[in-house]
Amino acid sequence: MLREMLLGTAAGAVGTVALNAATYADMAVRARPPSSVPAEVAGQLAERAGVDLSDEETAQNRKSALGALSGFAVGLGVGTAYGLVRPHLGDVSKPLAGTVLGIAAMAGSDVPATRLGVTDPSEWSPDSWVSDIVPHLAYGLTTALAYDFLADV
Repeated sequence: MLREMLLGTAAGAVGTVALNAATYADMAVRARPPSSVPAEVAGQLAERAGVDLSDEETAQNRKSALGALSGFAVGLGVGTAYGLVRPHLGDVSKPLAGTVLGIAAMAGSDVPATRLGVTDPSEWSPDSWVSDIVPHLAYGLTTALAYDFLADV
C-alpha cells in the first residue's frame, strides 16, 4: 500500500507540472492574466482560521504563495488517492482514468472556491471554462500515464 501511495504521489507531481505548463501556455497564447482565485481562497481560509497575514502588501504576497501551494496540495493529494485505488480498478482505460482524475483535481480547487463565495461557475464564460478544464484534463491524463509508467518500472 505504501508503494502505491508513493507512486500516486509521484504521478500527481508529474500531473501538476503538466497542469501548470498547460495553464502558463494558455496565459502566454491568449495573453490572459493569472487567476486571482487561488489567492482569494487562501485569504478567505486564513481569515476564517484567524490567521493574520500581516500588512496588505505582505498579506497579498502570502495569499498568492498559499494559493499556489494549495494547488500543489490538490495535485499531490489526488495523485496519492489515485495510487491507493488504482490497484483495485482493473483494466480501466487511461483516458477514463485521466478524465476522472482531471475532474477530481478540478473539484479539489473549484468546490472550495465556490463554497467560499470566491467564484460562481454558473457565471463563467466559455473561455473561463476552457481555461479550467483543459489544464485539469492535462493533469489527469498525465497523472494516469505517469502512474502506469512508474508502476511498471
